[in-house]
Amino acid sequence: MMNSSRKSVECDYVVIGGGIVGGCISYYLSRKNKEVICIDSGEFSGSNSNAGSIHVQLQSRNFRLNPHLIDNLLENLPFYKEAVNAWDRLRLMLNVDLDLRVNGGLMVADNEEQLEFLYKKCQEEKAAGLDVEIIESNKIKKVYPFLSNKVVGAEFCAHEGKLNPLVANKSLQEVSLRSGVKIMKCETVNHIEFKNNEYCIRTNLREYFCETVIIAAGSGSGKLAECLNFNIPTIAEPLHMNVTEKVSMFIPILIQHAERSITLKQISSGNIIIGGGWPAKIEEESNKIKIKKESLFGNLTTAVNLVPSIGKLRLYRTWGGINPITDGNSVLGNMKGHENVFFAIPGDAGYTLGPLCAEVIVDLINSKRNEFYSSKFSPERFLNNHKKMIIEN
Repeated sequence: MMNSSRKSVECDYVVIGGGIVGGCISYYLSRKNKEVICIDSGEFSGSNSNAGSIHVQLQSRNFRLNPHLIDNLLENLPFYKEAVNAWDRLRLMLNVDLDLRVNGGLMVADNEEQLEFLYKKCQEEKAAGLDVEIIESNKIKKVYPFLSNKVVGAEFCAHEGKLNPLVANKSLQEVSLRSGVKIMKCETVNHIEFKNNEYCIRTNLREYFCETVIIAAGSGSGKLAECLNFNIPTIAEPLHMNVTEKVSMFIPILIQHAERSITLKQISSGNIIIGGGWPAKIEEESNKIKIKKESLFGNLTTAVNLVPSIGKLRLYRTWGGINPITDGNSVLGNMKGHENVFFAIPGDAGYTLGPLCAEVIVDLINSKRNEFYSSKFSPERFLNNHKKMIIEN
């Protein structure tokens, strides 16, 4: 890393954000023999706190917490489906296992009302092109004996899976460094401006000058957009996660629930990672993520009710992470007047979408049309909404 004295640095691209999206963009750009600098504050990194789920089917928590986003999320299901293929392409590029297992995901129900909800959801997802089916209780007990006897049925989605985010993040960083990416850790971007026909990115340590900027800072992207007089609403949703001690493999599949907030998966090391959207909190004074006692007990109780044998295991670690929320759609692309500033903010389940969002952005930078890109992902939709609000008011 460069020394801490303030000085100017020239490069081809500056990527702001070192999570899975910014990391992939940096790596993909470096493969074109371009000089790439990736600036990572190290704060609120969704990638470093992710539970490792590969989501494709609609998550039930959004029906409860964000019902206004469901139409957008349903429309985006083919994008999520392709995101799984993008992970496989990344695995092949890195030549690392990543503990990536796409062997399906199960969303279970423990009463008839929940099962009816899954039937309706399954029909909509089939119409969107997903490989999904309802599994009745008799088959559930035979194929997945570790589940609670209260489970009356489930929806199976063939596209879902899991990976080890620690392995993925470390492998991506190592390959990026070998490819020439300069990763500037613990630097915070304070300002972005266009002057003398190039962009100046000012951090707490130095200034960077480049022709093209990619903003992939998750929930912090909205604040950076303000530097360029753009309004991109990004909300930081702090979430809670747990991991158990290592045990012999007995949960081969990603598990979710039709009503309760829960995700369960067991990685190849034997640890069981438990998440699913229970809230954490951001302390105002320290700006650090803190665990809420009710989320800790609620998340673990839900897990034990779903897979009773988990109750015998020791809790190894508990932590919190950030899920950025916009409007259910990813934010991908540039805006008029700043054609060389690209926003790369994945929609819900951002870790799942990370590599595909990176592919789309790199194609846009290279003036190529990615077949999975949609104009609804453009950040200009917020500009249009802002104009509409001004007219209405």
